[in-house]
Amino acid sequence: MENQNNYLALESKIVDTLKTIFDPEIPVNIYDLGLIYEIKVDENKKAYIKMTLTSPNCPIAETMPTEVRDAVKLIEGISDVEIDLTFEPPWDKDMISEAAMLELGLL
Repeated sequence: MENQNNYLALESKIVDTLKTIFDPEIPVNIYDLGLIYEIKVDENKKAYIKMTLTSPNCPIAETMPTEVRDAVKLIEGISDVEIDLTFEPPWDKDMISEAAMLELGLL
């Protein structure tokens, strides 16, 4: 049970970190934008993040996964980070959190 709590605490720290990374085209962090599909931490404290971008042609397609990996690697307790960039399912605005929709004036 203690290990489970450790993993949940690390996953919570990852979410907090992801909320500090913003999409340059939309003034919302990538977590609330709905770009993060999955976060897992394994028994070796390696983080696995499945994410997407707003578009496969996004100008930050080369740099965003690296920025995410570098930021998450700085979290105390994380041994390594694997980023799985996917475009299935494709991102759409329905994935934006309610708070972000309010911030963008879409609600």
